[in-house]
Amino acid sequence: MNHTRQGRCQCGSVQYEVDGEPVMVVVCHCTDCQRQSGSAFGMSMIVPRGAFRLLSGDVKMFVRKTDSGRRSTCAFCPECGTQIYQEPEFVSGMVSVKPGTLDDTSVVRPTLQTWTARKHPWLDLNADVPTLEQQ
Repeated sequence: MNHTRQGRCQCGSVQYEVDGEPVMVVVCHCTDCQRQSGSAFGMSMIVPRGAFRLLSGDVKMFVRKTDSGRRSTCAFCPECGTQIYQEPEFVSGMVSVKPGTLDDTSVVRPTLQTWTARKHPWLDLNADVPTLEQQ
């Protein structure tokens, strides 16, 4: 079944849509994702680049080096600072949408957890979701 999902930043200046199902939904415990999310982990909904489309607003971009040493181009709202998506070089042709920015987050289910070697010790992992100690 083909779904179109919409999302936005906190202030609503940037709005987007994603067509179809995600390739995967990743929970990442790396220190970069912890810092970016301001929490114990970050989440990414991986979709083909062609399935993602900005509906309104412009994003500001910056490039960062990840814990794995690869580069990731990050897109965020220049007004409120909400990160909307990333384009990691290790998944060419894909966009990593931040699923917390979806209008309906109830559909998001993790399919993989990465960098579990860096997870907080108080956090219990779901045994039903495959894990990688690194990425």
